Amino acid sequence: MDGTILVADDDRTIRTVLTQALTRAGCKVHATSSLMTLMRWVEEGKGDLVISDVIMPDGNGLQMLPQIAKLRPGLPVIVISAQNTIMTAIQAAEAEAFDYLPKPFDLPDLMKRSARALDIKRHAAKPAAITPRQGGEDLPLVGRTPAMQALYRLVARVMNADLPVLIAGESGTGKSLIARAVHDFSDRRGQPFVTAQASDLAGVDGISTLLTRAKGGSLVFDEVSDFDEDAQARLVRMLDVMGEHAPRVMSTSQVDLAAKMEAGRFRKDLFYRLGGVTLAVPALRERVEDIPLLAEHFLLRGEREQGVQRRLSPEAMAIVRAYPWPGNVRQLENILKRLIVTASEAEISKTELELALGSAQSPIAARGGAIEGEKLSASVARHLQRYFDLHAGQLPPAGVYDRILREIEVPLIEIALDATGGNQAKCADLLGINRNTLRKKITDLDIQVTRRRKLM
Repeated sequence: MDGTILVADDDRTIRTVLTQALTRAGCKVHATSSLMTLMRWVEEGKGDLVISDVIMPDGNGLQMLPQIAKLRPGLPVIVISAQNTIMTAIQAAEAEAFDYLPKPFDLPDLMKRSARALDIKRHAAKPAAITPRQGGEDLPLVGRTPAMQALYRLVARVMNADLPVLIAGESGTGKSLIARAVHDFSDRRGQPFVTAQASDLAGVDGISTLLTRAKGGSLVFDEVSDFDEDAQARLVRMLDVMGEHAPRVMSTSQVDLAAKMEAGRFRKDLFYRLGGVTLAVPALRERVEDIPLLAEHFLLRGEREQGVQRRLSPEAMAIVRAYPWPGNVRQLENILKRLIVTASEAEISKTELELALGSAQSPIAARGGAIEGEKLSASVARHLQRYFDLHAGQLPPAGVYDRILREIEVPLIEIALDATGGNQAKCADLLGINRNTLRKKITDLDIQVTRRRKLM
């Protein structure tokens, strides 16, 4: 790698790590904790690449992108941010950042993207930037897992593409929110957003009425997999006659439409018309690491709306992480909404959560908790079998090995830290690992530091 890289981040550790890594790769590095300093360097003509955080002490890194593009057309900017929401990804794409990575980021991945940015800059300039729009902070599409970050990036890429969009995922995963986000951040945002069902296509004027209502905007067919043969045929005819000022067509489905088509229960011509781009929304059990983020989001939103502060006790949070959430994000949101109103104290207890989930028995036990005298290996085996059974005959998403190891590793380290009073030297000795390895795992696994569990 060859070039000068400008790094802006208010975290000294990140600045140090990036400076050392980029310097070893052969680059010159200027690092700062100030956007003002960064913009001065850009104006002076320094740098072949910018790596910038979003939230800085003296401003917002995303809001600087249009000015950077104006001062230095073609200067690539990689945005890194702890704000792991779809809005950040979309705003970064709208402002035409070269790339966007959520924190905590993978250093080798960032190095590869930096090398690619420097290489592209040597051959072509990027177009002028678009000022990012404000607002939308309340959209509950939150997640730092790779699956959600990949979804955010795909939404950002397709929101202005002239292609139909199929949004697939279980009930309660947020398919309608994805459809709304695609519309609200697209060039069609000033036009109608219409959601339709099979019944809206019926009748002599059904199709023409729908096209008139959604003219130039977005037309979303909800749960298109439930459409009967007649509704499917009408939808095919509608897609063939839309003509000028046609709305963008999106559809949602809880079931695998390709499998339904192969089984002869969904028209092939309709499947290929609707599936220009498929956005797959993961189930909550497939992104367990996002559950604390979502819970915090819903509790903070409840505080704004109800004026009541609530937080989950550590025991309650452990149950929230372990519960299978068959109703996905919608179920989690509804449970927390109820607890915001009904909880007796600011801290929501384990008992209150269990009651809200519909049983005085721990949800962990309800899905196969420990049996007296049972060996740990047997208990783990039952939980793993339960995980596979939850997919109803389908294989779980790829990456089961790493995902299961992480699920075991996080509580093991947290419990060991608590047992040793937060003393990392004792904890590392207890676990039988090197202290530096323990520190790295605490960082990589995003293990939160509490009063009882302080970094030593």
